Amino acid sequence: MADAGMLRFHVPEPEVRPGGTPDFSDVTIPKAGSVPRPEIDVDPRTIRDLAFSIIRVLNRAGEAVGPWAGLLSDDELLEGLRHMMTLRSFDARMQMAQRQGKTSFYMQHLGEEAVSCAFRKALAPGDMNFPTYRQAGLLIADGYPMVTMMNQIYSNEADPLKGRQLPIMYSSKEHGFFSISGNLATQYIQAVGWAMASAISNDSKIAAAWIGDGSTAESDFHSALVFASTYKAPVVLNVVNNQWAISTFQGIARGGSGTFAARGLGFGIPSLRVDGNDYLAVHAVAKWAAERARKNLGPTLVEYVTYRVGAHSSSDDPSAYRPKAESDAWPLGDPIVRLKKHLIQRGVWSDERHTQAEAEILETVIAAQREAERHGTLHAGGKPSARDMFEGVYAEMPPHLRRQRQQAGV
Repeated sequence: MADAGMLRFHVPEPEVRPGGTPDFSDVTIPKAGSVPRPEIDVDPRTIRDLAFSIIRVLNRAGEAVGPWAGLLSDDELLEGLRHMMTLRSFDARMQMAQRQGKTSFYMQHLGEEAVSCAFRKALAPGDMNFPTYRQAGLLIADGYPMVTMMNQIYSNEADPLKGRQLPIMYSSKEHGFFSISGNLATQYIQAVGWAMASAISNDSKIAAAWIGDGSTAESDFHSALVFASTYKAPVVLNVVNNQWAISTFQGIARGGSGTFAARGLGFGIPSLRVDGNDYLAVHAVAKWAAERARKNLGPTLVEYVTYRVGAHSSSDDPSAYRPKAESDAWPLGDPIVRLKKHLIQRGVWSDERHTQAEAEILETVIAAQREAERHGTLHAGGKPSARDMFEGVYAEMPPHLRRQRQQAGV
C-alpha cells in the first residue's frame, strides 16, 4: 500500500487579519430580484439552490424589484424606517450609558437593525420569538416601551425582571419575546418545543427561533432541526450570519457546508438565504416562512446575511481580530441608508425629513432615558428589593427559603 503521507490538522482561517485590506470577494451577491419566489407548499427538494443564493429586493438604485417585492405599503415602510432608526439611536444612548458606568454591560445591533425590525412585522399577535441578545428590534417594532427596556438595562427599582437578568436580556410574554438566555443555543430547541406544543393543543400560534452563526456549532442547534423536521413543527428557524462570533469568523462554525442555510437541507427543511440588510427582502422571506408554518407545512430555515458593525459587546475590542475598515467594505451596505434611499426614490421621503426624524427620535430616546434614570442606575438610585430573589420561583415557597428570607429580614 502506498504511503499517503503525514496527516495535517486543518483550522479554518479568515481571509484577512487586523492591519490587512478587507476582502469580501467570496461573498457572491446575486442581482436584486433575480431569485425566484416559490409557492408556499413547494417541495423542499426543488429549491435546494435557495440555500446557496441570496434573496434581494432593493437594487443599487433604491428600486424594489423582483418576485419578492410589493408586499409593503409606503406607510409600512416609513414605519419600518423609524423602527430601525429608533433602535440605532437607543443603541447609541445605552452604549454611552455603559461607558458612563450606569450599567455593567451592553450589546449593540449596529448594521443588523433590518433583521429583527422587519421580521417582527411578519408575525401575528401571540406568536412567540425565542431570541438571542441581538434582537431588541423585535420589541421596538412591536411598541414595547423603551423606558421599560432601559429599566431592565439599569437593573433599577422599576426593572420588570427585578435585577435577576443580565442587562439586555429582556422578557415579555405579552410581546411574544421569550426570556433571553445567556447560554448559547438553548432557545433554539425551546422554540421548537413551544411550536410542537402549539400544534398539539390545536392553537394557531407559531414560534420563531433565533441563533447567531457561531452558536450553530452548539448541539442544541442540530437537535432542534431533528425535532422540527420530524414533527413538522410550526417554527421559523432563523440564523443571523453577521460574519463574526465573539472573536472568531464564521468559517469556524460553518465548516465545509458552504452556507448556514445548507445545514437545513440534510433534514429536508426548506432553507433560504436573504440579504439581511434589505428590509423589504427580510420581511418578504419572513412572511413566506411564517405562512408555511401557519399552514401546517412545517419549519423553514432562514439565513440572514448581514454584518456586525460594532463590537460583539461592550466588553469586546474587534480591532484585535478584524481590520478596522472592514465594516465600510461590507458589500450589502447599511440597512437604514438603503431603505431611506428607496423611500426617497418613491417620493415619500427626503434627506431633510430624514434629518428631522433623526432629531425627533433622539429627543424621544433621551426623554425615555431620563425617565428610566429617575428610577435609578447601576450605582445610583432605587434598586430591586432583596426580597425579589425569593419570589417568582415556586408556586408555594418551600420552608427553607421562607426561613432564609426571614433571616435576611426581607
